[in-house]
Amino acid sequence: MTEALKDLGEYCVATAAGAVERYEVVARQLILWTSRDSLLRLLTFLRDDPNCLFKQLVDVTAVDYPEREERFEVVYNMLSLTQNERVRVKITTDADTPVASATPIFASANWFEREVWDMYGVFFSDHPDLRRILTDYGFEGHPQRKDFPLTGYVELRYDDDLKRVVYEPVKLVQEFRSFDFTSPWEGMLHLPGDEKAESEGGKPKEGS
Repeated sequence: MTEALKDLGEYCVATAAGAVERYEVVARQLILWTSRDSLLRLLTFLRDDPNCLFKQLVDVTAVDYPEREERFEVVYNMLSLTQNERVRVKITTDADTPVASATPIFASANWFEREVWDMYGVFFSDHPDLRRILTDYGFEGHPQRKDFPLTGYVELRYDDDLKRVVYEPVKLVQEFRSFDFTSPWEGMLHLPGDEKAESEGGKPKEGS
């Protein structure tokens, strides 16, 4: 399996006209790294080349690494039913640099890219309908970013007087608390019933 993936990686590097910067095999998964400028060219190659035929774009997602100059990895997961193989394409970008939309190549990219935009704030240029898909229209920020606060920025409620939903700054009804998640079986010095055994000298009753 690993050797077959390495062979496919070498083939893509040699055949995709410079669209593949490097490849790696991680956990029996072929990963092809490309640039923003070469992304659509590589996706088209993987879809149409007779030795690839990755006709299905299964998912588009992202990973946030705030400490990096280009903090986001945008990930494209593709499937070839003909070859019975999967491949993962990765690019990097930052919060201000757009990524070309893959919707002209794969129609399924439409909602996937909307989700990445909603959750991470990665902008996809030439997308036909780039708007939020999971959060509300008035939502502030992008929840999957590592620097997004756990409480969010605003909360909503229905106002009986105004007869509509209103947005307000987050108000915590109590402070954050620290919880002790130690197992009760580890934290207890004596278990229920121990006192009976101790009073009888540790000897079980007859017939027990």
